[in-house]
Amino acid sequence: MANRKDNFLRLIKKGVYENPGSPYKALLKQAGLNFSDIDHMVRQGGIESTLTALYEEGVYITLDEFKGRHPIKRPGFQLSVHAKDFDNPLLARHYNASTGGSRGAGTRLLVDFDLLEHEACSHALFLMAFDIADRPTGLWRPLPPGVAGMKNALRHIKLGKQVEQWFTQNRNELNLGTWRHFLFTNYVIFASRLWRRPLPIPKYSPLAEALQVARWLAAKKEEGTPAHIDTSASAGVRVCLAAKEHCIDISGTLFRFGGEPFTPAKARVVADTGCQAVCHYSMGEAGHIGIACAAPATLDDVHLLPSKMALIQREKPIGKSGNSIKALIHTTLFPGCPKIMLNVESGDYGEIEERSCGCLLESFGLRQHLHTIRSYEKLTSEGMCFTGSELITLIEDILPTHFGGNPTDYQFVEQEENGLPKVSIVVSPRVGEIDEPKLISMVLETLRSTALEDKLRGGIWEEGHVLRVMRREVYESVASKILPLHILSN
Repeated sequence: MANRKDNFLRLIKKGVYENPGSPYKALLKQAGLNFSDIDHMVRQGGIESTLTALYEEGVYITLDEFKGRHPIKRPGFQLSVHAKDFDNPLLARHYNASTGGSRGAGTRLLVDFDLLEHEACSHALFLMAFDIADRPTGLWRPLPPGVAGMKNALRHIKLGKQVEQWFTQNRNELNLGTWRHFLFTNYVIFASRLWRRPLPIPKYSPLAEALQVARWLAAKKEEGTPAHIDTSASAGVRVCLAAKEHCIDISGTLFRFGGEPFTPAKARVVADTGCQAVCHYSMGEAGHIGIACAAPATLDDVHLLPSKMALIQREKPIGKSGNSIKALIHTTLFPGCPKIMLNVESGDYGEIEERSCGCLLESFGLRQHLHTIRSYEKLTSEGMCFTGSELITLIEDILPTHFGGNPTDYQFVEQEENGLPKVSIVVSPRVGEIDEPKLISMVLETLRSTALEDKLRGGIWEEGHVLRVMRREVYESVASKILPLHILSN
């Protein structure tokens, strides 16, 4: 943390200015800035002040540009880019994997072992802060090409801790498309045994079989030491629902969530089983950005990791109503991150504050908090925009309250049919019989009432017959997450 400025400048010099193919180099040149200018700005005003000034000069990357979906366009400037153009050229020891595809198709990543070693330190702080270092540990995460499960396993055994059980939502199969990931997974498991830090053989457990996970947690509870398990929020909710349905006692379990919003509706389901849940804030392109606070002000309160990432916020208008949110803009500082990020929009927003919480993490100098983290990814059918927080309220609170079921039984799905946008409300068959016209009417009325400035919202959907009900199980992402909004590719 003491070397933040030097680390940032080293990364900019080596990874941007000395990298001929860097999109950031082209943007900085367009802004008329050389490395000595950046060095002066950082030495005088600090990193965050410099990043704010660069953003105002057009040195930033939108989420679609970062994913390679759109070219970079600024006044008088345009540059075609691919996702790989943002790869970190400084990495040496790495494995190719992919993100979970939370906002579409997964993105190729480099999993760097120096980064995992660095993150093992923050993981150690988390285990100490919550006093769970000696608890049985389990995972319910996909195998490669997804990165979350393997990274969590490697971070844990780096600390000399045992992972007792690894449940996985995908199979460890050898075929033409997966052979690299199959070999890598099996090599890591074999090597862990050679080094006397054995990883368990992953056990195939799709989301529909959450009862398997609940039974393992119940066994740990019965042995006298409730477990700590790492999974996504929606998967954790399914475990708690399975335990409640089958009268299984998993109380005392600590769920560590990540990869999707941790909301009050999900928290109520967890609390009903006598368990506790906390969340980190991470992204595949950078790893951990914030780790859970042990004395949180909100459900998703995390301590930011300033040695690894610099965050600034910019007001970003959403939709036609004139409303705006405080978008999070990310810049990597640690040279082991798989992507170089310089003022990259993540598609998320939240509240950043500096406060004294009194937990162990504060004593290590982590005083900056981030909370109420949501995505401003939106449905755009017929020109209408709905933010992630609005969709979450609908599917996790309003619809279950009026029609039954649980937060993981509803989902918005957007797709295009014959050139026209269609939005489906997926309702799990577990909910039972419902009045579909009434459900559609309630959704439209709720969307109309969420922004008084824009009464057209929802009304246009109603006139265009855009909205419909689909009875099936909700869609999972490639990382086995259940997201409020799922985009079906044509």
